Amino acid sequence: MNKYIVVNQPENWNFSTDSVTVISSQDYLTNPKYSLLKSARIFNLCKDYSYQSKGYYVSLLAEARGHSPIPTTKNIVDIKALKLVRIVSDEFDDVIQQNLKNIKSQDFTLSIYFGQNVAQKYKNLSSLFYKHFQVPFLRVNFNHTTKWNIQSIKVISESEIPEEHKTSVYEFANQYFSKKRYDTAKVANYDFDLAILVNPNDPAPPSNPKALKKFVEIAEKMNIYAEIIEPKDLSRLSSFDALFLRQSTEVNNEAYTFARKAQQEAIAIIDYPDAILKCCNKVYMAEALNNANICTPKTIIVHANNRNSVLEQTGLPCVLKAPDSTFSFGVKKAKTQQEYDALVTEMLKESDLIIAQEFCPSDYDWRIGIIDNKPFYACKYYMAKGHWQIYNWNTKNKKEQDGEADCLPIEDVPADIIDMALKSAKLMGLGLYGIDIKVVDDKLMVIEINDNPNIDFGVEDAHYGDLVYTEILTAFKKRLA
Repeated sequence: MNKYIVVNQPENWNFSTDSVTVISSQDYLTNPKYSLLKSARIFNLCKDYSYQSKGYYVSLLAEARGHSPIPTTKNIVDIKALKLVRIVSDEFDDVIQQNLKNIKSQDFTLSIYFGQNVAQKYKNLSSLFYKHFQVPFLRVNFNHTTKWNIQSIKVISESEIPEEHKTSVYEFANQYFSKKRYDTAKVANYDFDLAILVNPNDPAPPSNPKALKKFVEIAEKMNIYAEIIEPKDLSRLSSFDALFLRQSTEVNNEAYTFARKAQQEAIAIIDYPDAILKCCNKVYMAEALNNANICTPKTIIVHANNRNSVLEQTGLPCVLKAPDSTFSFGVKKAKTQQEYDALVTEMLKESDLIIAQEFCPSDYDWRIGIIDNKPFYACKYYMAKGHWQIYNWNTKNKKEQDGEADCLPIEDVPADIIDMALKSAKLMGLGLYGIDIKVVDDKLMVIEINDNPNIDFGVEDAHYGDLVYTEILTAFKKRLA
């Protein structure tokens, strides 16, 4: 397997590594030769992993390309999630207290380099943090009140390593890069207890109140205890056997935190944290669909260096998408060169990469619901009145915010649409997905792979009725089995 160290500025990289090629983040993100590599391990040592930075995208696109990144996007997001850091603090508490018991000061900093510390006595504690977060350069700050507590966990860059540590760090680096492998009871009458996460303030909830009521009622008939919980109930999650996300999913909101905690505690989930990370980022999706040879509208990943040549490929009008846009939020249409320039300038302030697509108008989009690689509902979503999208959030008339929908039997859907939907869903792994497909001039194109798709009473269940809810609840039973 080819090994690459990805850094912001290779010319400033000071470590000697014989078997690993050092490349820039810009080169990895934009040079086509890296997207074509079939097998690679990517050591992402960028100086910044913040959301939608180059460091973030290196790990995200590595996963889209089938490469093996360290750290993964999950690891990067975990570091930023204060709630998860607190959970880790509780889990490691005995080891922390034992290792730090002889320190006299009120504060202590543990610097972790490739899973090690310059002091041998902190080897086990350093290894524990590395195995959990998988970040090569990590700094953990502790403070002491009645006991030692984690104050913060942060990623550091090579430039922040103290001079007196560097000799040890060089040794750790050589050991690290030469490795072949990298680590990565309840009494009740119900079969299991299911938490359904709902945010009462969600601007575009994936299930309406009648659908949520249906889930609870049908769960009861299937001998499942189901309870609606809210974001404030994170501390209660451990008391459930399964978690169903029914609030909008984003990397930076509570849904991801709930899913990640559920995964760490072996609680059955729909949907997995990986699905949220992948489906919530249009850049990942574009790369993954392209690599799988699945037809989409002509799609360009836009960055500062290529923005002036994009329209030569997409033409006008052009659709621009923020990487984490959901329910048509963050999706814009540029009709002119001036509109394109203004929108791209604004959107690149928020993310180093955005998406541009050719505009493919149609009267409706297909939505195929997939649960664990099985289609279980099919809808036609029509465009909102007088608008080019299914949702029109700018209209003052709430009745015209979204278009009409037809729900029909799976067998009435053309076979090539079902095949394309299944192939697309498999890119994301097992889970609940809604695959949006357009047909323009007899050409099929995937527009979106949605994690956490709508299951609304009177829409997605209009043909199959209770079976839609039963299929999802059955998937939970299979996970727990």
